[in-house]
Amino acid sequence: MKLKFVNVLLVMLFLALQSKAQIQLPKYPDSIFSTYYHQRISLFQSLQGFDNSKAVNEQNNQSIIFLGNSINDGAEWNELFSDSRIKNRGISGDITAGVIYRLDEVAKRKPAKVFLMIGINDLGRGLTPDSVVKNILFINDYLQQESPETKVFIESILPVNPLFGKFAGQTSKTKEILIANTFLKNAAEAHQYTYIDLHSSFTDNQGYLNKKYTNDGLHLMGAGYQHWRHLIYPKVFGLTDKPALIPLPKQVEWKSGYYLLQSGKSIKEQVAILIENSSEGFERDKNVVGAKIKKSKVNLRKGDANESYELNVSESQINIKAKTQKGVFNAMQTLEQLARNGKTIDAVEIKDEPAFAWRGYMIDVGRNYLSIDLLKQQIDRMAKYKLNVFHFHASEDIAWRIESKRYPQLTSPEYMLRNKGLYYSEAEIKELIQYCNDRNILFVPEIDMPGHSAAFKRAMKTDMQSDSGLIIVKNILEEFCTTFDVPYIHIGADEVKITNPNFIPEVTKYIQSFGKKVIGWQPGGNFLDNTIRQLWMDDLGKITSDKQIQYIDSRHLYLNHMDPLEAVTTIFNRQLANKDQGDQNALGAIICTWHDRAVEKQEDILRMNPVYPAMVAFAERSWRGGGQPGWIANVSDGDNKAFAEFEERLLNHRQQYFSAANTSIAPVAFSYQRQSHMQWKLYGPFAKEVNDHQNYLSEQAMAGSFYKRVTGGTVVLKHWWAPLIKGAIDTLTPNTTVYAETEIWSKETAVKPFWIGFNNLSRSPATDSHPKGEWSFNSPTVWVNQQMIAPPVWKRGGQKGHSEIPLSDEGYEYRAPTMILLQKGQNKVRIKIPIKELKGKDWQNPAKYMFTFVPVE
Repeated sequence: MKLKFVNVLLVMLFLALQSKAQIQLPKYPDSIFSTYYHQRISLFQSLQGFDNSKAVNEQNNQSIIFLGNSINDGAEWNELFSDSRIKNRGISGDITAGVIYRLDEVAKRKPAKVFLMIGINDLGRGLTPDSVVKNILFINDYLQQESPETKVFIESILPVNPLFGKFAGQTSKTKEILIANTFLKNAAEAHQYTYIDLHSSFTDNQGYLNKKYTNDGLHLMGAGYQHWRHLIYPKVFGLTDKPALIPLPKQVEWKSGYYLLQSGKSIKEQVAILIENSSEGFERDKNVVGAKIKKSKVNLRKGDANESYELNVSESQINIKAKTQKGVFNAMQTLEQLARNGKTIDAVEIKDEPAFAWRGYMIDVGRNYLSIDLLKQQIDRMAKYKLNVFHFHASEDIAWRIESKRYPQLTSPEYMLRNKGLYYSEAEIKELIQYCNDRNILFVPEIDMPGHSAAFKRAMKTDMQSDSGLIIVKNILEEFCTTFDVPYIHIGADEVKITNPNFIPEVTKYIQSFGKKVIGWQPGGNFLDNTIRQLWMDDLGKITSDKQIQYIDSRHLYLNHMDPLEAVTTIFNRQLANKDQGDQNALGAIICTWHDRAVEKQEDILRMNPVYPAMVAFAERSWRGGGQPGWIANVSDGDNKAFAEFEERLLNHRQQYFSAANTSIAPVAFSYQRQSHMQWKLYGPFAKEVNDHQNYLSEQAMAGSFYKRVTGGTVVLKHWWAPLIKGAIDTLTPNTTVYAETEIWSKETAVKPFWIGFNNLSRSPATDSHPKGEWSFNSPTVWVNQQMIAPPVWKRGGQKGHSEIPLSDEGYEYRAPTMILLQKGQNKVRIKIPIKELKGKDWQNPAKYMFTFVPVE
């Protein structure tokens, strides 16, 4: 009777699938299902979430449900994936009709994802493969109807093995399983689900379920579930199929299979012994030698700066080859990314080396003090992405933050203008130096002289360039050079009027007498030729074309000036140091964070500046080399295909390594959203300015005014550093208006979050806050489906900029997203950008003509 009822149900489902009407769940008696079945669904319905409360629904929207029969029932999914969001909705003995009967419990939860595997018991009862597939498609279509935002993954029916002599009804269906799986694969596109082929990875040479995964020919043992986990891990967490490596190694060749990590031990624990034993068996006559995890031995050449490595992972071993300990360290960082799921590492062969020797990050702690813990967090991120220079800018007009035993007044609170009394002791600086050394990072301290030295003058009652001031400076340098083991001293020396032409040469020679090398900002002071120049501009190519001078590129790499989305765009596309790779003169590059304005709390430095997304993009470019000459502001002007591929890896890393769950200091700001999919049409510029917010131009008025297509979440129409940096519109004139249009697809009518902005304020100058009641100074307007989107109620609307007044909500990246009601289907977005004066009212308020509009994932 049960089998007959299921066949009748099948006809009902087939008819429902042929109809365009709303799908309705069929009703049938409870008696056709087992006692255990009813026990399980009773439990599911009693669990939190089977109601319509807002808080519970928000929690449900993040849940991931595994739905199916005994093969799902037998797993501990949330433990396998170490994620409490994952729910097990497997019931032993279940069939497609049973899933349909209880489908409402799943659909009402509106989960983020559903992984469905069902059908082997149907086949065992005599249902044909096409009948089973029709039921599965019904399940999928109903879920998508009731919960459009749920992503459905249909997994192939696993193979079976009749050689165990058990479950003959199911294990005799090898042929039918193949047919059903083919149907499911072919229907995926039309029914808008993702098909996952597990079958082929579980079979032996005979096409049966591999014996190492089962002990009865149908159900899985622990090894089978671990194998299943490995195969679907990327889908569960929305990641690329293979680990998203950043920076991408020079050569990567993926192999079949994977290395299984030891249970209960992290990848760090399992390979740390490679570094611990690095001095054993030192062989001077070999350039490259190997290391295996099982043998726990690596041989290195000492004193070599070579950072190259080879990394080979097979099913049986991990093998690292490197000339130096730095190479082993770099291999370790790649290995940790390969081991993203904590249990397995895909087999791969990698050969890798960096394009540039200097790949650095600078933080200004003179203006805003940052705790040692927060500095270590940034250093840890640097190490993860193979950045190897930590530039520590520790003295400024605002405060001197390096302890001096000889001149303790330098760090006295009364001589500081901000974060009074906060500085770095001798012990703390030594701790930072060692922390960097342990991570193969060069610690480069900067003591700015003779400029940016007002704090020095307040404390010492004299100017650095005076005779008495120079004596004090030398005493400070002697104390510093004899106290701290660092090979480089950065003296700054920019943005200052040189009144003593002997100051910089004399200081430089004095530092060099301690065996240190000197770095200075360019353009800057009257440097000696052997001073390494750090470029913030280039004096028309004077330095980059000089074969005698070594330099580091920091041009247009100041993160405090960058819109977060533009930052990733411009850094990814950038050719560093005007070269595809470094040489004896072009050492590399350093990205810089100069947050001049005061902050309410130290974490705002990382929240208001795109530090981490920019750092990751910079790691890719500085390691890989290449890029385009000049400066790219918009995605469309760069390599779109390469950018979209990198963005996918970047978003993987945002999820894996920058969520609050994956850091000791939460929340970790990662100000970036997917933007390579955003396609805009620009219209205009219209000759007459349109100021009226209600003037929503008709389609007829827009006709014939199309200008171009552009890509991106942030679109720069005219850069504030034009013409050096190109905008999307070649020529803009005052008193004109530009329109931009795009469409946003929504699977259902719902309120969704968006980043919207028009003037991303630099965190350096004292820029005015946005006017009250306006998005920005030029009164732009946003419409979605012809409904105007109101600007935020600014906390400091109309506030005149001041360096001691912290920013609060001026940037879209550090305020709550704008919530917009989207209709099911396509939603039309139109943005109006009036162009006023092309020159800002002063240097702290440049005229930025740009817009940001992007969904928040």
